[in-house]
Amino acid sequence: MVSELINANPIVYEKKERRARSGQSVDEYAAETIDQLEIFDYLRDIKDPEHPYSLEELKVITEDAIEVDDERSYVRVTFTPTVEHCSMATVIGLCLRVKLMRCLPSRYKVDIRVAPGTHATEAAVNKQLNDKERVAAALENPNLVDMVDECLAPSLE
Repeated sequence: MVSELINANPIVYEKKERRARSGQSVDEYAAETIDQLEIFDYLRDIKDPEHPYSLEELKVITEDAIEVDDERSYVRVTFTPTVEHCSMATVIGLCLRVKLMRCLPSRYKVDIRVAPGTHATEAAVNKQLNDKERVAAALENPNLVDMVDECLAPSLE
């Protein structure tokens, strides 16, 4: 994906076993609640832009780093880059945002953040990822869109 690796030897963790969803509504017209596990399931298989591993395998995202307030239609995802000078942090954040834009109803406000103290330019990355105009401009760049789509493409596992 990227020619020169920022983190050539990342620590790879074992994937968590997928849990069956419980308590599904039988009323097909009822609004379905969205919870932390559902958001994690949407995001866990996104591929890292530099490595052939998922964001879950690199512990860039974890279930605990996702907050959901279904009543207020609010989701916050906090991710942890593998190194503090990761040049792919904005791409990773953009992948998270695009995946949730494609999966969640439009009523949800999504907040994507770098975990505090885990990136050298944390404030700048957070500002970029949560500014609608900057996100829209990034999604007009065909090279960036191709990179995001490649990260979001289903794996053959």
